[in-house]
Amino acid sequence: MDRVEGIVRLAGETFVSGRQCCGALRDNAVRKRVGIATGFGVLALSAAFLLGSSTNALRAADCGNVAGPGLDWSGCSKTNIMLQNSDLHGANLAGAHFDSTDLSDANLTSANLEKATLVRAWLKNARADGANFAKIEAYRSDFSNASANGVSFANAELQRAEFAGAQLKDADFQKAELGRADFDKAVLTGANFSFANLSRATLNGAVIDGPTSFGAAFMYLTRIEGVDLSKASGLQQAQVNLACGDNTTILPSWLKAPSGWPCPPDDKD
Repeated sequence: MDRVEGIVRLAGETFVSGRQCCGALRDNAVRKRVGIATGFGVLALSAAFLLGSSTNALRAADCGNVAGPGLDWSGCSKTNIMLQNSDLHGANLAGAHFDSTDLSDANLTSANLEKATLVRAWLKNARADGANFAKIEAYRSDFSNASANGVSFANAELQRAEFAGAQLKDADFQKAELGRADFDKAVLTGANFSFANLSRATLNGAVIDGPTSFGAAFMYLTRIEGVDLSKASGLQQAQVNLACGDNTTILPSWLKAPSGWPCPPDDKD
């Protein structure tokens, strides 16, 4: 204990002595250190500003990039232009604007188009397997003969969209707005239309070879003439009563054709 007290006493005396004899030197050193720290702080702030500016410039420049796999066009405006045959495989197109744009024959495999707008856009013959079209706005857009297996159209606005002949195996249309959409001869095996609005949509000739779900879908005047729904799941008699089939429609065993079938021709206005 005496040794410890001696060391503490010696340290204290040295500190006091240092303060008395070297105060001026210490003050100068402190001022230098403060100046250096201030300089470094200014440099750091300048670097951060320049880095942020260059990052913003880079992001803004992305919209001018030529179409290519994996690019980032998120939020960009690409309306009313010709992008047919473009390779946009794996691209980030979330929130982008493609209204009246021609994307026919484009490669959109695994691309992310969530919340994009594609009003009156052309995607005929496009390859879009595994793409994300959730929450898009695509009124009157043309997906005819597109390959879109395993895609998500959940919560999408697809009124009067054209899907004739499209490959839509395992596609997700949950809660999608599909009023007057045309699925003539489309492959819908394994698709999910739960809670979707299919009012006046056309499924004539659609291929359903597996458990396609129509749970709680709104099927007012949905055209199902010539459709084999024997493997469909979630269908209720009330939905069938609202829909339009004929003697070529095949229903699940627990449902029966309404007396009002066939329906009169639909008004195409």
